[in-house]
Amino acid sequence: MKFNDDFFAVTLLVLAGCAAYEPPPLTASHPAHPDAAVSPARFVSKTLAYTKADRAPAEPVAAAQAETHGQQHGAPLLAGPTVVGEGKVIATVPNASQIVVEHGEIKGFMEAMTMGYRVDPPSLLEGLKFGDQVRFTIDVPKKAIVKIEKLN
Repeated sequence: MKFNDDFFAVTLLVLAGCAAYEPPPLTASHPAHPDAAVSPARFVSKTLAYTKADRAPAEPVAAAQAETHGQQHGAPLLAGPTVVGEGKVIATVPNASQIVVEHGEIKGFMEAMTMGYRVDPPSLLEGLKFGDQVRFTIDVPKKAIVKIEKLN
């Protein structure tokens, strides 16, 4: 019966040791404390969530003149403001109609970065692959790339 005695002794020691342990009290900075802050404020991403305040202000006179000039030549009016950038294709995600581009600064609009963009229409992704140098046009109100051309 040596095994049972040893087992009993070890079990008793373990239980006695666990019973003696008392965790330190929670401080208000601990997430489980009832008075702890709910959660830190989350950073709000501005990825393709642009407002007029995010864009450089356009000269009203120049914009009006450009619109009048285009109408004189029968040019179709754009649906909204667009910006143009250049960069390198990092990945294409055709089933999600998205492209990931590492691009330089888009003056008055966005710093240089690597990010994903929605593409409309998805057919713009055809023939693009990792490493392709591209020029792309973002339709700001649609929050999507509406034109892509290969540079290499």
